[in-house]
Amino acid sequence: MVDTNNTSPGGSPLPPNMGEDRAQHAQATGQQPSYQQAYQHSYAQPQHTPVTVEKKSHNGRTFGVAFAGAALACVIGLGGFGIWQTATGGSSSGDGGQSTQLGSTTSSVIDAGSENQTLAEAVAEKALPSVAAIDVYTNQSSMGGMYGYGYGYGYGGGSDTLTQSSLGSGVVLTDDGYIVTNYHVIEGADALKVTIEGEQYDAEVVGSDPSSDLAVIKAKDASGLTAIELGDSDNLTIGEWVMTIGSPFGLEQSVATGIVSATSRSQIMDSNSQQGGSGETTIYPNMIQTDAAINPGNSGGALVDADGKLIGINTLITSYSGNYSGVGFAIPVNYAVNIAQQIIDGKVPTHAQLGVSLSNVNAQTAERYGLPVDEGAYIAAVNSGSGAAEAGLQVGDIVTKFDGQAVESASDLMLDVRSKNPGDKVTLEVNRNGETKEVEVTLGSDESSQGASTQQNSSSSQDLLERLLGGGSGSQQDAA
Repeated sequence: MVDTNNTSPGGSPLPPNMGEDRAQHAQATGQQPSYQQAYQHSYAQPQHTPVTVEKKSHNGRTFGVAFAGAALACVIGLGGFGIWQTATGGSSSGDGGQSTQLGSTTSSVIDAGSENQTLAEAVAEKALPSVAAIDVYTNQSSMGGMYGYGYGYGYGGGSDTLTQSSLGSGVVLTDDGYIVTNYHVIEGADALKVTIEGEQYDAEVVGSDPSSDLAVIKAKDASGLTAIELGDSDNLTIGEWVMTIGSPFGLEQSVATGIVSATSRSQIMDSNSQQGGSGETTIYPNMIQTDAAINPGNSGGALVDADGKLIGINTLITSYSGNYSGVGFAIPVNYAVNIAQQIIDGKVPTHAQLGVSLSNVNAQTAERYGLPVDEGAYIAAVNSGSGAAEAGLQVGDIVTKFDGQAVESASDLMLDVRSKNPGDKVTLEVNRNGETKEVEVTLGSDESSQGASTQQNSSSSQDLLERLLGGGSGSQQDAA
């Protein structure tokens, strides 16, 4: 089991991105797939090394760098969706509204045997220049010395003290320095530095999508970088060769090889069960499972195929120790680049939305309330003007299939919807008063709901059904 203690040397509680190893174990709620053990993010926490920096303009901070190897993992999740973008801009969409081209403009196929290289050597040579190490610094003075270090720093003499709080990895998408990484890597950062091919740059956050655990940062004044070649995560084969690239424990430019162990591994993570959680819902649809090593510090790094093409962003591990145990997960590149493109183009990232509130149906609730099926997603409310409303879905319908795949819970349906794009047409099988119907729905967008986080309480799905079908005041509604 992992240590869930989350306090500083001085005894004060640490924020979510500064704690000891943490894990979320599978619960018998039906909301988590049975293959789960303990999901954790994988980025590393160095020792708290104060670094004094002169106050300059927003674009002019410089500071020293230090590494250390203590492991850190953070669990985030269920409660609502949130999007934010910094006021600093960084978007290139103002140039006639054109999208920034992401990924390498040239394509190459690796033939390792032609130069007496092994496959791993050839892939590493191609992809390593496109992977960045990210150092995250937080402002000591703004936190009041709560970590027991550096009391009094930053309160006089025109200086601040930045402390390296965590580190991770990122993938270069453009030659001028746009980098995609995980949101949990840069969450709470006051300053960032990135190292690419041995060169170090100050960096800033362009924007992020916490509900997808993705963010884009920009290496300032960068040019001539090697953008990674993008692959296709929709056409992966279980058993195919892959390589992870990143900075485990701060060891930059590290690689590990393995295979695609499985695809379509989906997960919803709930920060309400985490001390100090933000209440955000984080949804990971259709993740790539791999046995190529992912360790603390690998988060945000690259999962590449045998041609050195990016197929995923390394994000989660299943572990009771906080370190590699043979099961890791990456966000598919097709999904990640879609979100990154929206952020870079100055847009608020949007996701597909069905337009309903849901509750779980299981054998217990079915028996208690006389429901016609014993698993599925119960529609507790239908939003006016949504795709669900236009398709004729009704309160009381129980969704049992999504595009022919079984829906066993509200979480299943939420993940199915998130795997699609706004405007996609999907076919739902629903049970309405004991009769099975097929309903085609055009999915909408959650753009209008991005400004507000939908908080949910901890009441059970049984409480919701009791209120809807026979009284009671508790509720838990998962939005889809």
